[in-house]
Amino acid sequence: MTRTTGRTPRTRPPVIGRLVPGGGATAARTPFVLLVVVLLGSGLLTLLLLNAAVNEGSFELGKLRQETRELTDEEQGLQQDVDSFSAPGALDRRARELGMVPGDVPVFLRPDGTVLGEPSPAPDAR
Repeated sequence: MTRTTGRTPRTRPPVIGRLVPGGGATAARTPFVLLVVVLLGSGLLTLLLLNAAVNEGSFELGKLRQETRELTDEEQGLQQDVDSFSAPGALDRRARELGMVPGDVPVFLRPDGTVLGEPSPAPDAR
């Protein structure tokens, strides 16, 4: 059952026609889409360049670490050579090769010219 109130139904104006502009929608959207595509493309290109720079730095870092290891090994070898030459036995042998002999009790010369101790000639080289 329907009631009739005696009023005539009103017709609504078309709301959709006011919300969607007619005709120029695709023309206004094109610059925005183009801008978004350019921004995305430039962002990806920048990311690619940064990644390449980081990779290049990583390769250089690896090369420098290898060079550091090689130089450290060389330094250790040279330090072993210095240690072997400065050992007491090596110093004694080299001094004897040069004609040096071990000294006896030391004798000191004072600033006033007097001698402290008894000087004696060095023993012959063996």
